[in-house]
Amino acid sequence: MHHKPHLPQKPCLVCGRPFAWRKKWARDWNAVKYCSERCRRSAGKPGNARGSP
Repeated sequence: MHHKPHLPQKPCLVCGRPFAWRKKWARDWNAVKYCSERCRRSAGKPGNARGSP
């Protein structure tokens, strides 16, 4: 049986939350930088996904 807690993790560059490896990222895990599409879109904009004042 496969246990998810043993998957590699890394922090998102925008929000800082840790995200786990996914099968769809298997070929380019080293190039994955963002936890979600929302963070990827907000990466180039001033401020960040957390919401700046």
